[in-house]
Amino acid sequence: MTDRLAWGILGTGWIATLQTSDLLEHDFSVVAVGSRTQESADKFAAEYGIPTAHGSYEDLVADPNVDAIYVATPHPFHEEHALLALNAGKHVLVEKAFTMNAAQAENVVSRASELNLVVLEAMWTRYLPHMVRIRELVKSGALGTIRSVMADHNQNISMDPLHRLNNPLLGGGALLDLGIYPVSFAYDILGAPTSIVAVATKTVTDVDRQTSMILSYGDEAQAVIQTTLDLRGPTRAVIVGSEGRIEIDETWYAPTTYTRFDGDGNVVEKFDGSVTGRGMQFQAAELERLVAAGELANDILSPTESVQIMHTLDEVRRQIGLTYPMLDEG
Repeated sequence: MTDRLAWGILGTGWIATLQTSDLLEHDFSVVAVGSRTQESADKFAAEYGIPTAHGSYEDLVADPNVDAIYVATPHPFHEEHALLALNAGKHVLVEKAFTMNAAQAENVVSRASELNLVVLEAMWTRYLPHMVRIRELVKSGALGTIRSVMADHNQNISMDPLHRLNNPLLGGGALLDLGIYPVSFAYDILGAPTSIVAVATKTVTDVDRQTSMILSYGDEAQAVIQTTLDLRGPTRAVIVGSEGRIEIDETWYAPTTYTRFDGDGNVVEKFDGSVTGRGMQFQAAELERLVAAGELANDILSPTESVQIMHTLDEVRRQIGLTYPMLDEG
């Protein structure tokens, strides 16, 4: 690609370090970083050799040398910061979960469309080599009719009430931080469900500790999803069709391997999805491709689908009674 963009990093937390590392390792242009404090921005810029450090997000998005913004703040702030960047005329790559709810997602997508700017959800799994190949197989009919998708995202993180994942003021809980992965995976393979059933248990801070979901697709298929924030699970996924299945190895949502079986259980393909870095460079490359092509959406994960996924997460939250103060929910 010759039409490379100049990237600005909005936020200096853990996820920002991962994305920035992959960008720099793969020769993307990272020209600025912004934080809530000058000290944090300076430290981040020094660590990664970034030329410009801004002590506010407003200064970052106003930087005339920046073409695209990667929003790396926690999801309660995604709508605000995505709109901040869009209104400054920047293309935006927004960490998942895309926003806190579908209404916020619609606001972001609508504004990007009005301004003719690209906004892309940073669901990096969609762009990894093993998922590219799996979509090819599903589309070709190699697995026959897909009947079942199963995936977990269970991590043993922390039960400290002060930890971000346990804090309702920061959008805590397993669902929006971890469960977003298998929900998006189900969408990738089966699309939007026709019905949803969800149950959960809560932490002492009243966010979901463990959530299980069944997404139904009429009489054709089901997706069975499980997410937990205090137990380490297998983090594997399986796609089962009438003519075969694919078993994706640990960790299924990161660069990994899979095995494809035919309908009789014989191995017909083994795929190694190893990449250099963590694999987050592919989503940034896709945003750059869209901009260069003059397109606002792709078939891998369109803004419209990101909104649909948030609608599904809204319904899950309704069923399990997961509410957040910043959304004024009862």
